[in-house]
Amino acid sequence: MKKYLIAIGFFIVCFNLKAQDSTNSAYTIESFLYNWNHSKANANKAFDTIDQMLVVFREHYTDIKIAGVEKENGIWKLKLSPIKASIGRNGLISDSTKKEGDGCTPTGFFALGHLYSYESHINSNLPFTQTTSEDKWIDDPNSDDYNKYVRGATTAKSFENLLLKNIYYKYCMVIEYNTQPVIKGKGSAIFFHVADKMYSPTAGCVAIAENDMLQYLNWLQPNKRKAIFIIADEQDED
Repeated sequence: MKKYLIAIGFFIVCFNLKAQDSTNSAYTIESFLYNWNHSKANANKAFDTIDQMLVVFREHYTDIKIAGVEKENGIWKLKLSPIKASIGRNGLISDSTKKEGDGCTPTGFFALGHLYSYESHINSNLPFTQTTSEDKWIDDPNSDDYNKYVRGATTAKSFENLLLKNIYYKYCMVIEYNTQPVIKGKGSAIFFHVADKMYSPTAGCVAIAENDMLQYLNWLQPNKRKAIFIIADEQDED
């Protein structure tokens, strides 16, 4: 009987912690929305150029969350509640100091670019390219194709294959970091892609579970201007 009561108590504690985490994340994103909807700061001018936005933020110092927000009649509203995400193995870093191979995810405001997928058909209205063994993203800083998509032969000495033997790039959307213009050595192949079951750290991308990714791909629309806002906090500025 004692073991039974202990088990029930453990379940209740875990449930409450999960509920509290969910509540805290919702409070954080709602605070962001309130500030964006009421702020007249010039820092938010970039928001005027988009309709749908992925918001990546840190919760409890270590937990990374992502939420989907959309602008309706000039007001930002929460559309996809915060969920768990993974980022670069070495955490977040300012886009101004990021370098190739540092294992960090750049903070900042970036457009969302083209979608790639292993699949021939996906449940999304977004245009996409079905990847093959010929599809690559160049990460060789000395290549003229650095941080660009290439199909077929390349003279680059290193690149990311977009058709992998794992789940990561099953759905893979370009985060337009260091793309216009491309600065050699400032980082490449920053994607929004699928995480494994362990939410393993990435090489600098943002990743979420496959089921969550499918929700995002169904929500994002081709006629909407799309971006991702990866938010730094004091811990990332140290």
